[in-house]
Formats: sequence, structure tokens, C-alpha cells
Amino acid sequence: MKPTLLILAAGMASRYGSMKQIQGFGPGGETIMDYSIYDAIRAGFGKVVFIIRKDFAADFQEIFEPKLKGRIDIDYVYQELEAFTGDYKIPADRKKPWGTAHAVLCAKDAINEPYNTACAVPHGFFRSAGIL
Repeated sequence: MKPTLLILAAGMASRYGSMKQIQGFGPGGETIMDYSIYDAIRAGFGKVVFIIRKDFAADFQEIFEPKLKGRIDIDYVYQELEAFTGDYKIPADRKKPWGTAHAVLCAKDAINEPYNTACAVPHGFFRSAGIL
């Protein structure tokens, strides 16, 4: 069973100032996630799951599907504010996603194999941690 790379990318990047998740910065316009996905493919991972907000979906599909088609399976999970909150009344002014633990919980039905996570940190780089 090949492991999955779980990429947490639903954040608003408010401290960064733009959507760092899809901003190209490499010599060929690579995103920071391209490097994590490249390493995962080389390490034998079989799937990448992007945890995103629904309003990011079209951008992610346009950027990543042409690059990854035939190289690794792709899945998308949407981190919705209402997911797993039970009877909790979400404040009307709440716009940001709940955070890392909530994001991973939102992905629970998309992953049935060992996985590793990659997520953005405030300075724009990715760090990796997970259950392999």
C-alpha cells in the first residue's frame, strides 16, 4: 500500500499577503507544493490529497492536474467551517478555517492508508509530519 501526501492548503495566507499555496516562485514557476509533491512521488507515494476551501478548487485543478496527471492520484477535500462542529454556533464574522486538527479531520474519509502531511508555516515554507 502506497502512502498518501496530505497537503493542508485551506488557509487564507493573511499574514503572507497573497495565496502562497499557488504562487509560483521556482525557476519554472513552481509552487512550494510542487517540490513537496515531487519528493513524495520519488519516495513512492501513490496519492496527494489537497485540503482546500471550495473557492480554491478551480485554481488548484488548473495548476496541479496538468502537472500531476498520470504521475500520482489526486483528490480534493474541502475544509468547511460547519464540518464537525456539531451544535456549536459559528460566529457570523468567522471567515478563517478552524486550523490544522480540523483540516486533518476533514480528510479522514479520503485517506485509508499511511500518510504524511505538508503544511505552510508563517514564513511560507512547508514542514512535514504524519503517520507512516
